[in-house]
This record gives sequence, structure tokens and C-alpha cells, in this order.
Amino acid sequence: MYDRVHDGLSRSASQGPVHRCVAVATAASVRVRNGQSVVTTGPFAETTEQLGGFFLIDVPNLDDAIAVATRLPTAKKGTVEIRPVYLLEGLPTDKFGMIESEVDPVGSRYLLLCYDNDQLWNDLGPDALMEAQREAVELTHELVGRGQYISASPLHSVSTATSIRVRDGKRLITDGPFAETREFLGGYYLIFARDLNEAISIASRHAGARIATVEVRRLFDLPNMSNIQE
Repeated sequence: MYDRVHDGLSRSASQGPVHRCVAVATAASVRVRNGQSVVTTGPFAETTEQLGGFFLIDVPNLDDAIAVATRLPTAKKGTVEIRPVYLLEGLPTDKFGMIESEVDPVGSRYLLLCYDNDQLWNDLGPDALMEAQREAVELTHELVGRGQYISASPLHSVSTATSIRVRDGKRLITDGPFAETREFLGGYYLIFARDLNEAISIASRHAGARIATVEVRRLFDLPNMSNIQE
């Protein structure tokens, strides 16, 4: 079913990576408190539904994104959350072509899910947020230099989220994220890392880990979806 959605996208929308995450039991959550990394096994929050994968697509508007989300099998048993990405100045060009490169990359692919606490950032003020964004851009360029960078982007505020569910053949659209938690997904890094420990080390350097959480998930390819090009 996912491959049919993917084929439809190739005709109707620009596409980036399409991957699923390895089981949530393999997740690690990274927080930095008082200069020390605190790593726990499992996702950042215990919710009924957990992130299972992602599509990164380029469509003209929210209605088109909703149409794509409705076709995903996940919408029939869980939830598909739609969020627009924020174009942060200074980020490197996405390196999706590395996924299919004949050059052996460094290790496996990991998704770093950067959860934020909007209230804490508001309390810290705009200067602190700009400094955190500067650190994030600096980290991505360092990863490029080591051949470990694929993609990264912050997301627009959680207030822009739209959640899609399909039940008994009827599409249900609600404003807001799939789950109400204190910390919300604020952005992502898609990287190569030699192993989970290295991915955790990279996650601990994200500024958001100092006030919130970075969840680390390993990825695997879906069948018939290996034609992504840079």
C-alpha cells in the first residue's frame, strides 16, 4: 500500500525521504541538564500512539497535504500529523542523494526528533532562540564535513499542526497535534551515525536538549521506495 502512495506522489508532488522508524522500543531519549547528558531508553513521552515514520513532501497547500495523508495506511488505524517545515537560513542543502550513493556512508540512518517546550523558549526570549538556531546550523555544517548529514529543519509552531484520521471510510480532520503533551516536536535531523551511541552524542549537542528532549530513532527503508534522488 505504501508503494502505491509513493508512486502517486511521484506524479503529483515533489518528494523527499519516505522511511519508517525501527520499533519504538529501540528509541533513546536524550536530555542535557546541568551540562550532563541524561539518556533514557524509550520515547520522550508515553503515549498510545508513537511516531512510526515520516513523509517529507513539497505540495502547494495544506489541502494537498491532507489528501496525501488521507491515503496513508496509518491514517486508518492511527494518526497522521501534518506540519509545515520552517526554512531556517544557513542550513545546508539536503543530501538525499547520499542515501542511494554507491559510496558507503558512515553507518546507519538515524532520525533525531527535537522536542521543544514553547513556554520555556518564550520565557528565555528571542535572543536565546536565535542563539539556539545558530548552534543548530553550526552542527549541521559540522555533520556535512564528516559526511553524516542528510537533512534537517525546524517545524513551524505546533499551533499550525493538522491531524488526520480515517475511520470507517470517513476522513476526520482536527486542528492541533496528534497528542497533547507539554513538549512538542519542533524539528528534526536526519543523519548517518556509526551506531546508537554516536547518534546520542550528536543529539546531546542540539540546543533544545538543554531544556527539552531529543528522541533518537533508527530508520529502515520501505520496499519499492529506494528511488529517492538528490
